[in-house]
Amino acid sequence: MNDMGVAQATNGGSSVQNRGHSLTAMDRRDITVKGVSEVLSFDETLVRLVTVCGVLNLEGEGLRVHVLNLKDGVVAVTGQLCGVLYEDARPSEQSPSREKGRGRRRFA
Repeated sequence: MNDMGVAQATNGGSSVQNRGHSLTAMDRRDITVKGVSEVLSFDETLVRLVTVCGVLNLEGEGLRVHVLNLKDGVVAVTGQLCGVLYEDARPSEQSPSREKGRGRRRFA
């Protein structure tokens, strides 16, 4: 754990698919995501991750990926978190109706 009590890694050995998924946000500034298998894209306003629970979009301002450990399935992001959006399927698996909003869950 780092000095703020946020886990920086998980124990190795098992695949990401066999682990659970979690999202921890400390004061909307320090975000840790576990259960990540792929990073689709990231910039200062959007981080897109493939997790064991579907595609996860982290929306915000000044977002920076500072831990990227796909072996352990851990990604840590700093910046101002404004919204969290889960999509049920990977982008290539989505039907046109899903891209219009079905199958998406937003937390803001």
